[in-house]
Amino acid sequence: MLEDEYQLNYFLENGFERKTCSKCGSAYWTRDPDRITCGDAPCDPYSFIGSPVFTKQYDLSQMREKFLTFFEKRNHTRVDRYPVIARWRDDIYLTIASIADFQPFVTSGMVPPPANPLTISQPCIRLPDLDSVGRSGRHLTTFEMMAHHAFNNPKKEVYWKNETVEYCDALLNDLGTNPNAVTYKEEPWAGGGNAGPCVEVLVSGLEVATLVFMDLKQKKGGDIMIKGDPYVKMDNYIVDTGYGLERFVWASKGSPTIYDAVFPEVVSELMDLAGVEHRINDPEYANILAQNAKLAGLMDITGQANLMELRRKVAAGIGIPVEELQAIMEPVERVYAIADHSRCLAFMFGDGIIPSNVKAGYLARLVLRRTLRLMAEAGMNVPLSDIVNMQIDKLPEYPEFSERLETIIEILDREEDKYADTLERGRRLVAKSARHYMDKGEEFPLDEIIRMYDTHGISPEITADVAEEIGLRIDLPDTFYSLVAESHSKAEDKEEVEQGIPGIENLPDTERLYYYQPDELEFQAKVVAVIDGNIILDRTQFYPEGGGQPHDHGVITKGNSTFQVVDVRIEQGVIFHTVFEDMIDLEPGNTVNGAVYRGRRLAHMRHHTATHVVNDAAKKVLGNHIWQAGAQKSAERARLDLSHFKRITNEELKEIELIANETVMANIPVEISWMNRTEAEQKFGFVLYQGGVPPGKQIRVLRVGDDVEACGGTHVSNTGLIGPIKILKTERIQDGVERLEYAAGEAAVKRWQELDDLLRLSADELKVSPEHLPETTARFFNEWKEFKKENARLKEELALARVDSLMSDAV
Repeated sequence: MLEDEYQLNYFLENGFERKTCSKCGSAYWTRDPDRITCGDAPCDPYSFIGSPVFTKQYDLSQMREKFLTFFEKRNHTRVDRYPVIARWRDDIYLTIASIADFQPFVTSGMVPPPANPLTISQPCIRLPDLDSVGRSGRHLTTFEMMAHHAFNNPKKEVYWKNETVEYCDALLNDLGTNPNAVTYKEEPWAGGGNAGPCVEVLVSGLEVATLVFMDLKQKKGGDIMIKGDPYVKMDNYIVDTGYGLERFVWASKGSPTIYDAVFPEVVSELMDLAGVEHRINDPEYANILAQNAKLAGLMDITGQANLMELRRKVAAGIGIPVEELQAIMEPVERVYAIADHSRCLAFMFGDGIIPSNVKAGYLARLVLRRTLRLMAEAGMNVPLSDIVNMQIDKLPEYPEFSERLETIIEILDREEDKYADTLERGRRLVAKSARHYMDKGEEFPLDEIIRMYDTHGISPEITADVAEEIGLRIDLPDTFYSLVAESHSKAEDKEEVEQGIPGIENLPDTERLYYYQPDELEFQAKVVAVIDGNIILDRTQFYPEGGGQPHDHGVITKGNSTFQVVDVRIEQGVIFHTVFEDMIDLEPGNTVNGAVYRGRRLAHMRHHTATHVVNDAAKKVLGNHIWQAGAQKSAERARLDLSHFKRITNEELKEIELIANETVMANIPVEISWMNRTEAEQKFGFVLYQGGVPPGKQIRVLRVGDDVEACGGTHVSNTGLIGPIKILKTERIQDGVERLEYAAGEAAVKRWQELDDLLRLSADELKVSPEHLPETTARFFNEWKEFKKENARLKEELALARVDSLMSDAV
């Protein structure tokens, strides 16, 4: 990154000097003429522990409000926080930074931000350092990133580098920070396909903020190289700041660890539950914690070897044996980690994540089971739900968590029971595998340990313990949980599909008549092109497959020529009509007639609208935590996959079906509108994206009663046109996901008729009326069981008789 990127007027006019760190060689800005180091670890130790850097102490609520009010007074609009599960993204599962709230649509310039400039305090979850939480004194899984953002473009600049640094300096000054203790370290930033110059804000050895000036995008052949990747300049340039709320609170208190600063009451209660004497006001004890945190700040403590090196250094520094220090620190670090993890779970489940074996649900279960293991090691004989409940009580700024408390507790209790079952079953599975590898004279492979965890939920510690009991030693990687969390933190990269139809980029977008005239199934259009058996028109009523809805069938005609449309798809805004006929005697400019088969289209419309109705009914019965995990519609039936933490009962199914049909009979209008994406999100929230995240500045919003979603499908105009809805069955397709299958309209009537036929045939076979079928089948079943018992008894008597006969013959 070029030096002139950091030659800011604010630095030059306010007594700053650009220096080079004597230890790491990084460039930084300081007001202190005597400073020779950059202020960052490991070049500088924490000097704020025991010596707070602000003039008063703050708790989380006070510091958050201080920050947001500071920027509101400077013409920033306060924006509500986003969920910790990134519902609006298809590339990440958890919200990892405040800028993630506005990627990719706002940062790309496709849609405007909710305000400009804005300020926010965004809860975030990052799990790559999971194994360091509790040990380092500073690592957290959940933290709030306080931020102010400005979105600039060539037509309008809100503010840029000078103002950003000035705001930061003014905030620190307002908090009472010694100006000479603050350094601004130059450090290029890159992430999520963007990059730009950045300054890290350091106070007394602690990084409290990062100021990123995002003005680059990653591109092959780019002329700017950052961390080995090529970038080019963007038209937009964005102020992306991140101020660590918890770190500001820690700096204000100067506590031995961030955990004692951020959630002291929870830590104290957990220490009591674990039987750990946490004498935080004892100078000798507090000094041990402080020295540990200070040295941990200078080291990479990932891994057992590094941790023991830290132990030796701390023990030598305070003059006690390593073993004594280990005995003090291990129980304390365990409790710190439980405090952090339980807070993380409060946010995860409070924002609607359901534990499962995939995506965000996998990460939630990873944290949950690690917490249960730590609790067992700490000897805590209380339900995990009690501890998470304790955390929620300390989070009054999040009333939605309390509103969902009953569901959260049920999820946690069920997961704890599952974990207990896993432990019992897991030991048998591990023992079998361990004997297998022992017999072959092989080591227990790491990928098998990971498979045991991913597939069966068996923790690596259990695997190692059971294997050792059998005589097979396993050396576990110290960063196991961090590695697993990192591997599951992002969606799989989408493969770039090579363009299969040359020249498509030169074709105009097809006008989609099915959005504006869904009932007029016959239309006229002009041929734009004929490519490889595909007819491309300037306008069409044919719906292309998408959003779980199949494509339409029908015909395209010109004079005496008729072409059967057997497939319809859309690529880059162009709709392709694949026809059955090999010879297509059409030319660009020809006028053709199109006709969509009404029966198939109407069945799809009914099932698609029914999906929204069933989803809403399921939410009312099962709870607001459910989230659409997939859907598929056909002419005969439809299915809806929902995230849910337990099996749906028969009574719940009946209630869902009843509510869905009440919505049908209410004849509610189906409202469809095109809305600006930002306005739609502000009005309805991210529930819009249950069916997926559509691209574009404008999104098509469908509302059916209480159900509101972004949806690109075809629908009936009111719920009465759906016809009856019959739920056919439910099944659990994977852990944490329930599938409902149902039929609507004529398909539902046909299903009822089929069931009625089966009922009558069964009744006729047993020569009883249908209403007596249950008791008759029950009687026959009981009689069959008695016959079976009698048959077994007679076989046994016959066998004994044969034995007696053989013995008599032998004599």
